[in-house]
Amino acid sequence: MSVNLSGRSFLKLLDFTPEEIEYLLDLSAELKRKKHAGEPHRYLEGKNIVLLFEKTSTRTRCSFEVGGHDLGMNVTYLDPGSSQMGKKESIEDTARVLGRMFDGIEYRGFAQERVETLAKYAGVPVWNGLTTEFHPTQMIADILTMREEFGRDLHGRKLTFMGDARNNVANSLMVVCAKLGIDFCACGPKENMPEEGLVATCEKIAAETGAHLTFTPDVAEGAKDASVIYTDIWVSMGEPDELWGKRIELMRPYQVNEKMFEVAAPDAIFMHCLPSFHDRKTTIGEKIFEKYGLPELEVTNDVFEGPRSRVFDEAENRMHTIKAVMYATLKDPE
Repeated sequence: MSVNLSGRSFLKLLDFTPEEIEYLLDLSAELKRKKHAGEPHRYLEGKNIVLLFEKTSTRTRCSFEVGGHDLGMNVTYLDPGSSQMGKKESIEDTARVLGRMFDGIEYRGFAQERVETLAKYAGVPVWNGLTTEFHPTQMIADILTMREEFGRDLHGRKLTFMGDARNNVANSLMVVCAKLGIDFCACGPKENMPEEGLVATCEKIAAETGAHLTFTPDVAEGAKDASVIYTDIWVSMGEPDELWGKRIELMRPYQVNEKMFEVAAPDAIFMHCLPSFHDRKTTIGEKIFEKYGLPELEVTNDVFEGPRSRVFDEAENRMHTIKAVMYATLKDPE
């Protein structure tokens, strides 16, 4: 049976079957091939989409804009100061207004409830560019990157997330691994493990797909035999600066370094959703160094810049996979 996602919103991967996720991955690979070959693919000529950002971003915005233009669409960007949503106008009313003007709506911001409400009232597909709880577009890019490295069959491969395993990226990695039969390990402080309800949901899914889920504070156990060691920044966008000291003390044992790869799988790679504090070449990185004396945070620069790193392949794949999500949900039903 062919997969048809036309008219669907893309809010979290829990809403999609393994077959639907695999379809998006196959479509992403094909659109990437066309892009690299210079083959036009303006399949959505004349459609209009709006990007609603309550949190700024480089990769997410550029991926939606370039992807939209490649597909022939007109793209409107609303930055955090350009929309009245939640201030002078409710989310419900904003959704109904934008849904009458645009064929699709992207949202990047805070609570998952906000994007769910947009989707409920918009009447057009809504895409989650990031919420506090989930980051589904990043996951399609991550799995495409793994496919390119290891092949289509990822069953039995182990992906280990190091650090704050309660954040939106770790949550979403656990979901996508469970859906696709990939072993997932959350390695970090016990108080930063994924929420119990989500773990229970993912364990039920994993029982059907053959994935194994592991949760451990032990770095050696987490890194052992991992095909992917993945991490993210230690303090998320929007969190107060006062968190840095406490978070650094808590997360320092989980900094990704070359020693971890000594016990990982021989062909292991490093992945990161970006941005990354792997050196002092940012204002925040320099502030951290001045205050705490650390030139690197969640990953050492030798790993980030080393031969195992796939972070820029992963970043490029955001564009191809987001393009696939938009095309799949906006194209005419077959």
